[in-house]
Amino acid sequence: MAAPRRDTRGIVDAAELLARVRFRRREPAPPLRPYLEHYWLIDWDLDRPYNSHVVPHPSVNLVFQQFEDQDPFAEISGIGLGLFTQTLTGRGRVCGVQFRPGGFRPFAPGHPVSEWTGRRVRLPGTDPAPVLSPTDENARVAALDAHLLALGPRPDPQADQAMVLTDRIRTDRTIRRVADLARTEAVSVRHLQRLFAAYVGVGPKWVILRYRIHEALERAETSTALDWSALAADLGYADQAHLVRDFKATVGVPPTAYASR
Repeated sequence: MAAPRRDTRGIVDAAELLARVRFRRREPAPPLRPYLEHYWLIDWDLDRPYNSHVVPHPSVNLVFQQFEDQDPFAEISGIGLGLFTQTLTGRGRVCGVQFRPGGFRPFAPGHPVSEWTGRRVRLPGTDPAPVLSPTDENARVAALDAHLLALGPRPDPQADQAMVLTDRIRTDRTIRRVADLARTEAVSVRHLQRLFAAYVGVGPKWVILRYRIHEALERAETSTALDWSALAADLGYADQAHLVRDFKATVGVPPTAYASR
């Protein structure tokens, strides 16, 4: 499995976030890597509140959280359909597990992943202290490994297929429509819709659109003179207006306004 990503896709105003918090990605234990993208660790010590914004990936997250003046807690965060905003104040710490799209179902095989979509569910029976308390970062990673290995992920060929297909959508620019993916896989569109609902949590069309917006967001962050019309065509949009519509609906402002900030 590949090492944790080094890009900032999905993070709105990534430079500002990284200037205010300590953000790291860490690799899980080898038996967990088929199911997980990475662990993500954030620590902060702020003199004034800061609002962080993320355009969520098509992934479920398990998150252990410690905010100032609150008891620590753990929660399952299903795929967020809109912009996710979190206000950070004072001192705090978060240790998260980002599952691969399709990789969460082997840890919770009894329910389709779509049941978690758009929801954040507290886990009162999970003690967050072993993960959040250690000052040593390696000890926190080891605690995350131990917690997940104790759950014993159940191998599932359909989960494997869902992970392969979502990764193909992310990396293959020629897949611009669900029909394109169905044709390359020699399956029906309906089969893909059922598979993604059960194992990813959203439909394949949503995944295609979300990865497009992630790339547009990253390009807006890193390019000083971006040709939005050319980018729209490169990402498979019929025209620039469709890209602008999706970008504004997801991020809250048109891409040109975002890039000029």
